[in-house]
Amino acid sequence: MSHDQPSGPDPADTGPDPAADPVVAELAGALPVAPPVAPMLAKAVRTLPAQDGSLLYEPKWDGFRCIVFRAGEAVYLGSRNERPFTRYFPELVAAVRAELPERCVVDGEIVLRQGKALDFDALQQRIHPAASRIRLLAERTPVTFVAFDLLAIGDENLMGRPFAERRARLAEALAGADDRVRLTPLTDDEERAARWFERFEGAGLDGVVVKRRDLGYEPDRRVMFKVKHERTADCVVAGYREHKSGPVVGSLLLGLYDEAGRLHHVGVAASFPMRRRAELVDELAPYRMADPSGHPWAAWAEQAANPSPGGPRLPGAVSRWNAKKDLSFIPLRPELVAEVAYDHMEGDRFRHTAHFRRWRPDRTPESCGYAQLDRPIGYDLDELLRG
Repeated sequence: MSHDQPSGPDPADTGPDPAADPVVAELAGALPVAPPVAPMLAKAVRTLPAQDGSLLYEPKWDGFRCIVFRAGEAVYLGSRNERPFTRYFPELVAAVRAELPERCVVDGEIVLRQGKALDFDALQQRIHPAASRIRLLAERTPVTFVAFDLLAIGDENLMGRPFAERRARLAEALAGADDRVRLTPLTDDEERAARWFERFEGAGLDGVVVKRRDLGYEPDRRVMFKVKHERTADCVVAGYREHKSGPVVGSLLLGLYDEAGRLHHVGVAASFPMRRRAELVDELAPYRMADPSGHPWAAWAEQAANPSPGGPRLPGAVSRWNAKKDLSFIPLRPELVAEVAYDHMEGDRFRHTAHFRRWRPDRTPESCGYAQLDRPIGYDLDELLRG
């Protein structure tokens, strides 16, 4: 997730310090693996690693990474940032008590299913400070936990055991699970994994994760592999944000036109080398607007002064994950076109930070619309979960 584009929970907003949580202390005395634990991570590769007899393939789920700790009635939902998700998902806490073994630690992903596909936008809305809102959303948009690794069960710490063994034990542990706790599919067939990669993107999946059979659980290390979709789009560059280090470009703000001719903020392109950030300031200088009132996104200033709950997300709006973060931007005349690479869309914007490829002086801004985007064919998520 980008630090520029608010697309996930900020560590400061996902609950109290685990050290001060009484449930953590209770679980530490009852489990061989105590919270918090930083999840094991994956490094990106461009192509699916070929099967050499040592690899196992899983779908890559698009949700919130979560390690579940349970000892009797005590349940702790740990986020990737090692802060608790527990208060935000009361229905998942109930499902864990009903569907997981009495004492266990399980790694997986919290996802939200709407119809036959995942809905990350709706999942984001589940992180809310008001207890009454949390209860309402738990009833209206309940989540599912998709499990893919077992770190401990009973008195056994399995983190040093091979992944193939942990996975087999996980399948046994989830034999009695129901709809709210699901076991992710797994295959050793490279061709089947390739079909998952192509077919199930329309159900909201993010790609494929590859693990070695003999892989121990290594917290906070990128020892797995992930293959994600990548596409390109031509976007209008309508502004930029400065880098946290000073007056150089931090990220380019990207826009696409809808059929009514309105320019929508669809995401950012970032990850430039520092030298390139300084060069971009000079390249963009001729397009800077002294008076932003005629800018397509001029409404951000008005919203910043008079924020309206539930209004559209604008590039200068306050981040719902970190209210202290300054998301103001330097407006540019919407005349520049850039080709960017992206993995997939979430609603009407890029799910993750896009990657700048090149300027497109041969394209007019007006030609940069949603119609150019490749939309994946929709598939039923249940088809994949049934294996």
